[in-house]
Amino acid sequence: MAMKTLKFTKMHGLGNDFMVVDGINQQFDPAQAPLTQWANRHTGVGFDQLLLVEKPHTDKVDFRYRIFNADGSEVEQCGNGARCFVRFVTDKKLTDKHEIVVETARGIILPKLMDNGLVTVNMGRPRFLPEEIPFLPPAQEDENTLTYRIMVGLESVPVSCVSMGNPHAVILVEDVEAAPVQQWGAEIESHECFPSRVNVGFMQIMDKTHIRLRVFERGTGETQACGTGACAAVVAGIRLGLLTAGESIQVGLPGGDLFIVWQPDEDVLMTGPAETVYEGELQY
Repeated sequence: MAMKTLKFTKMHGLGNDFMVVDGINQQFDPAQAPLTQWANRHTGVGFDQLLLVEKPHTDKVDFRYRIFNADGSEVEQCGNGARCFVRFVTDKKLTDKHEIVVETARGIILPKLMDNGLVTVNMGRPRFLPEEIPFLPPAQEDENTLTYRIMVGLESVPVSCVSMGNPHAVILVEDVEAAPVQQWGAEIESHECFPSRVNVGFMQIMDKTHIRLRVFERGTGETQACGTGACAAVVAGIRLGLLTAGESIQVGLPGGDLFIVWQPDEDVLMTGPAETVYEGELQY
Protein backbone atom coordinates (compact mmCIF):
# COMPACT_ATOMS: atom_id res chain seq x y z
CA MET A 1 0.00 0.00 0.00
CA ALA A 2 1.31 3.45 -0.93
CA MET A 3 2.44 5.83 1.81
CA LYS A 4 0.26 8.85 2.41
CA THR A 5 1.41 12.31 3.45
CA LEU A 6 -0.63 14.36 5.90
CA LYS A 7 -0.20 18.00 6.89
CA PHE A 8 -1.41 18.91 10.38
CA THR A 9 -1.24 21.66 12.98
CA LYS A 10 -0.51 21.11 16.67
CA MET A 11 -2.66 23.42 18.84
CA HIS A 12 -3.78 23.74 22.43
CA GLY A 13 -6.40 25.43 24.55
CA LEU A 14 -5.02 25.85 28.08
CA GLY A 15 -2.84 22.78 27.65
CA ASN A 16 -5.65 20.57 26.28
CA ASP A 17 -3.77 19.73 23.10
CA PHE A 18 -4.88 18.78 19.62
CA MET A 19 -3.68 17.53 16.28
CA VAL A 20 -5.79 19.52 13.80
CA VAL A 21 -6.25 18.22 10.26
CA ASP A 22 -7.62 20.08 7.24
CA GLY A 23 -9.89 17.51 5.60
CA ILE A 24 -11.06 19.98 2.96
CA ASN A 25 -7.83 20.55 0.99
CA GLN A 26 -6.38 17.08 1.51
CA GLN A 27 -7.86 13.60 1.62
CA PHE A 28 -7.94 12.03 5.05
CA ASP A 29 -9.85 9.00 6.31
CA PRO A 30 -9.46 8.70 10.10
CA ALA A 31 -10.57 5.07 9.95
CA GLN A 32 -7.43 4.27 7.93
CA ALA A 33 -5.05 6.27 10.15
CA PRO A 34 -3.07 5.05 13.22
CA LEU A 35 -4.63 7.57 15.59
CA THR A 36 -3.53 5.88 18.80
CA GLN A 37 0.09 5.85 17.58
CA TRP A 38 -0.06 9.53 16.71
CA ALA A 39 -1.58 10.32 20.12
CA ASN A 40 1.40 8.75 21.92
CA ARG A 41 3.43 11.49 23.59
CA HIS A 42 6.71 9.58 23.41
CA THR A 43 6.65 8.14 19.89
CA GLY A 44 4.00 10.18 18.07
CA VAL A 45 2.66 13.72 17.73
CA GLY A 46 1.02 13.59 21.16
CA PHE A 47 -2.51 14.86 21.69
CA ASP A 48 -5.65 14.59 23.79
CA GLN A 49 -7.86 14.76 20.68
CA LEU A 50 -7.51 14.88 16.91
CA LEU A 51 -9.77 17.52 15.34
CA LEU A 52 -10.89 17.11 11.75
CA VAL A 53 -12.14 20.05 9.65
CA GLU A 54 -14.52 18.94 6.90
CA LYS A 55 -16.93 20.45 4.41
CA PRO A 56 -20.45 20.85 5.82
CA HIS A 57 -23.33 18.55 4.96
CA THR A 58 -25.64 21.53 4.43
CA ASP A 59 -25.21 25.05 3.05
CA LYS A 60 -26.64 26.46 6.29
CA VAL A 61 -23.34 25.93 8.12
CA ASP A 62 -19.70 26.77 7.34
CA PHE A 63 -17.86 23.62 8.44
CA ARG A 64 -18.25 20.15 9.85
CA TYR A 65 -16.26 19.38 13.01
CA ARG A 66 -15.25 15.83 14.03
CA ILE A 67 -13.35 14.85 17.18
CA PHE A 68 -11.33 11.70 17.93
CA ASN A 69 -9.96 10.80 21.35
CA ALA A 70 -6.46 9.53 22.04
CA ASP A 71 -7.84 5.97 22.09
CA GLY A 72 -9.24 6.42 18.57
CA SER A 73 -12.91 6.70 19.58
CA GLU A 74 -15.00 9.41 17.94
CA VAL A 75 -16.88 11.73 20.30
CA GLU A 76 -19.59 14.34 19.93
CA GLN A 77 -18.14 17.57 21.28
CA CYS A 78 -15.01 19.29 22.58
CA GLY A 79 -15.11 22.86 23.86
CA ASN A 80 -11.39 23.65 23.91
CA GLY A 81 -11.19 22.07 20.49
CA ALA A 82 -13.96 24.34 19.23
CA ARG A 83 -11.87 27.39 20.13
CA CYS A 84 -8.84 25.95 18.33
CA PHE A 85 -11.10 25.08 15.41
CA VAL A 86 -12.12 28.71 14.76
CA ARG A 87 -8.53 29.95 15.06
CA PHE A 88 -7.35 27.20 12.69
CA VAL A 89 -9.88 27.92 9.92
CA THR A 90 -9.19 31.66 10.28
CA ASP A 91 -5.39 31.31 10.24
CA LYS A 92 -5.56 28.91 7.28
CA LYS A 93 -7.85 31.35 5.44
CA LEU A 94 -10.52 28.70 5.05
CA THR A 95 -12.97 31.48 5.96
CA ASP A 96 -12.89 35.26 6.23
CA LYS A 97 -15.53 35.25 8.96
CA HIS A 98 -14.70 35.79 12.63
CA GLU A 99 -17.94 34.12 13.70
CA ILE A 100 -18.73 30.78 12.09
CA VAL A 101 -21.47 28.17 12.17
CA VAL A 102 -20.12 24.67 12.80
CA GLU A 103 -21.87 21.33 12.51
CA THR A 104 -20.96 18.70 15.14
CA ALA A 105 -22.24 15.19 15.82
CA ARG A 106 -24.60 16.62 18.43
CA GLY A 107 -25.77 19.88 16.86
CA ILE A 108 -24.60 23.35 15.88
CA ILE A 109 -22.03 25.48 17.73
CA LEU A 110 -21.14 29.14 17.07
CA PRO A 111 -17.47 29.95 17.80
CA LYS A 112 -16.36 33.59 17.49
CA LEU A 113 -12.81 34.96 17.31
CA MET A 114 -12.67 38.10 19.47
CA ASP A 115 -10.57 41.21 18.78
CA ASN A 116 -8.45 40.46 21.87
CA GLY A 117 -7.44 37.07 20.47
CA LEU A 118 -9.65 35.05 22.80
CA VAL A 119 -12.41 32.86 21.39
CA THR A 120 -16.02 32.77 22.61
CA VAL A 121 -18.10 29.73 21.74
CA ASN A 122 -21.87 29.47 22.01
CA MET A 123 -22.03 25.86 23.21
CA GLY A 124 -25.82 25.58 23.01
CA ARG A 125 -28.16 24.58 25.79
CA PRO A 126 -27.29 21.97 28.38
CA ARG A 127 -29.44 18.86 28.63
CA PHE A 128 -30.46 17.15 31.83
CA LEU A 129 -32.87 14.31 31.05
CA PRO A 130 -31.21 10.90 31.60
CA GLU A 131 -31.95 9.74 28.05
CA GLU A 132 -30.32 12.88 26.64
CA ILE A 133 -27.00 12.36 28.46
CA PRO A 134 -27.27 9.23 28.24
CA PHE A 135 -27.58 8.09 31.85
CA LEU A 136 -29.31 5.14 33.47
CA PRO A 137 -30.32 6.50 36.89
CA PRO A 138 -30.64 4.29 39.93
CA ALA A 139 -34.20 3.00 40.18
CA GLN A 140 -35.03 4.95 43.32
CA GLU A 141 -34.04 8.32 41.83
CA ASP A 142 -36.45 10.90 40.41
CA GLU A 143 -35.42 11.87 36.86
CA ASN A 144 -35.82 15.57 37.76
CA THR A 145 -33.41 15.41 40.68
CA LEU A 146 -30.32 17.63 40.60
CA THR A 147 -27.95 14.95 41.87
CA TYR A 148 -27.91 11.17 41.73
CA ARG A 149 -26.05 8.76 43.95
CA ILE A 150 -24.05 6.06 42.22
CA MET A 151 -21.88 3.38 43.77
CA VAL A 152 -18.15 3.78 43.19
CA GLY A 153 -16.50 0.82 44.82
CA LEU A 154 -18.02 0.74 48.30
CA GLU A 155 -18.88 4.46 48.34
CA SER A 156 -22.15 6.17 47.38
CA VAL A 157 -21.09 9.24 45.38
CA PRO A 158 -23.46 12.14 44.50
CA VAL A 159 -23.08 13.28 40.88
CA SER A 160 -24.75 15.97 38.78
CA CYS A 161 -25.34 14.76 35.24
CA VAL A 162 -25.24 17.20 32.32
CA SER A 163 -24.93 16.86 28.57
CA MET A 164 -23.08 19.61 26.71
CA GLY A 165 -23.36 17.63 23.50
CA ASN A 166 -21.29 15.02 25.33
CA PRO A 167 -21.95 13.38 28.72
CA HIS A 168 -20.60 14.78 32.00
CA ALA A 169 -20.79 13.72 35.64
CA VAL A 170 -19.85 16.52 38.06
CA ILE A 171 -18.76 15.80 41.64
CA LEU A 172 -18.42 18.44 44.38
CA VAL A 173 -15.18 18.15 46.35
CA GLU A 174 -13.73 20.16 49.23
CA ASP A 175 -10.21 20.22 47.80
CA VAL A 176 -9.68 19.60 44.10
CA GLU A 177 -5.98 18.88 44.62
CA ALA A 178 -6.80 16.00 46.98
CA ALA A 179 -9.69 14.64 44.89
CA PRO A 180 -9.40 10.97 43.76
CA VAL A 181 -9.39 12.00 40.10
CA GLN A 182 -7.50 9.02 38.70
CA GLN A 183 -9.30 6.33 40.71
CA TRP A 184 -12.86 7.66 40.64
CA GLY A 185 -12.44 9.11 37.17
CA ALA A 186 -11.57 5.75 35.66
CA GLU A 187 -14.31 3.92 37.59
CA ILE A 188 -17.07 6.43 36.81
CA GLU A 189 -16.03 6.89 33.16
CA SER A 190 -16.98 3.27 32.44
CA HIS A 191 -19.71 2.95 35.11
CA GLU A 192 -22.72 0.85 34.11
CA CYS A 193 -24.97 3.92 34.59
CA PHE A 194 -23.30 5.61 31.60
CA PRO A 195 -23.82 3.47 28.47
CA SER A 196 -21.71 5.82 26.29
CA ARG A 197 -19.13 6.34 29.04
CA VAL A 198 -18.80 9.79 30.65
CA ASN A 199 -16.43 12.67 31.35
CA VAL A 200 -15.95 13.15 35.10
CA GLY A 201 -15.48 16.60 36.63
CA PHE A 202 -14.24 17.29 40.17
CA MET A 203 -15.38 20.78 41.22
CA GLN A 204 -14.30 22.88 44.19
CA ILE A 205 -16.43 25.98 44.86
CA MET A 206 -14.22 28.97 45.74
CA ASP A 207 -17.02 31.58 45.79
CA LYS A 208 -20.19 32.39 43.82
CA THR A 209 -18.24 33.33 40.67
CA HIS A 210 -15.12 31.15 40.91
CA ILE A 211 -14.49 27.41 40.88
CA ARG A 212 -11.51 25.10 40.53
CA LEU A 213 -11.91 22.03 38.35
CA ARG A 214 -10.14 18.87 37.26
CA VAL A 215 -11.62 16.66 34.55
CA PHE A 216 -11.05 13.00 33.72
CA GLU A 217 -12.04 12.76 30.06
CA ARG A 218 -13.40 9.53 28.59
CA GLY A 219 -10.96 7.88 26.23
CA THR A 220 -8.11 10.17 27.31
CA GLY A 221 -7.75 10.45 31.10
CA GLU A 222 -7.15 13.66 33.03
CA THR A 223 -6.41 16.65 30.80
CA GLN A 224 -5.01 20.11 31.48
CA ALA A 225 -8.35 21.66 30.55
CA CYS A 226 -11.79 20.59 29.32
CA GLY A 227 -14.11 23.17 27.78
CA THR A 228 -17.31 21.17 27.87
CA GLY A 229 -16.33 20.00 31.37
CA ALA A 230 -16.04 23.63 32.50
CA CYS A 231 -19.47 24.37 31.01
CA ALA A 232 -21.04 21.32 32.66
CA ALA A 233 -19.52 22.16 36.06
CA VAL A 234 -20.76 25.76 35.99
CA VAL A 235 -24.22 24.64 34.89
CA ALA A 236 -24.33 22.09 37.73
CA GLY A 237 -23.13 24.69 40.24
CA ILE A 238 -25.78 27.20 39.17
CA ARG A 239 -28.55 24.59 39.32
CA LEU A 240 -27.44 23.69 42.85
CA GLY A 241 -27.54 27.35 43.89
CA LEU A 242 -23.79 27.48 44.52
CA LEU A 243 -22.88 29.83 41.63
CA THR A 244 -24.45 33.00 40.24
CA ALA A 245 -26.55 32.64 37.09
CA GLY A 246 -25.84 35.13 34.31
CA GLU A 247 -22.43 36.11 35.73
CA SER A 248 -19.05 35.28 34.21
CA ILE A 249 -17.81 32.32 36.24
CA GLN A 250 -14.04 31.86 36.41
CA VAL A 251 -13.08 28.20 36.05
CA GLY A 252 -9.56 27.48 37.25
CA LEU A 253 -8.19 24.41 35.46
CA PRO A 254 -4.67 22.93 35.67
CA GLY A 255 -3.84 24.59 32.32
CA GLY A 256 -5.37 28.01 33.07
CA ASP A 257 -8.70 29.81 33.27
CA LEU A 258 -11.90 29.65 31.23
CA PHE A 259 -14.89 31.96 31.69
CA ILE A 260 -18.40 30.55 31.46
CA VAL A 261 -21.73 32.42 31.40
CA TRP A 262 -25.08 30.64 31.73
CA GLN A 263 -28.60 31.74 32.45
CA PRO A 264 -31.11 28.87 32.90
CA ASP A 265 -33.09 28.13 29.71
CA GLU A 266 -30.42 29.91 27.63
CA ASP A 267 -27.26 28.88 25.77
CA VAL A 268 -23.90 28.44 27.52
CA LEU A 269 -21.11 30.85 26.49
CA MET A 270 -17.48 29.84 26.94
CA THR A 271 -14.49 32.18 26.50
CA GLY A 272 -10.81 31.27 26.51
CA PRO A 273 -7.58 31.15 24.49
CA ALA A 274 -6.55 29.01 21.53
CA GLU A 275 -2.90 28.73 20.52
CA THR A 276 -0.94 27.23 17.63
CA VAL A 277 2.17 25.29 18.67
CA TYR A 278 3.65 24.19 15.33
CA GLU A 279 2.91 22.99 11.81
CA GLY A 280 3.82 19.42 10.89
CA GLU A 281 3.79 16.80 8.18
CA LEU A 282 3.95 13.02 8.50
CA GLN A 283 3.72 9.90 6.39
CA TYR A 284 1.72 6.78 7.17
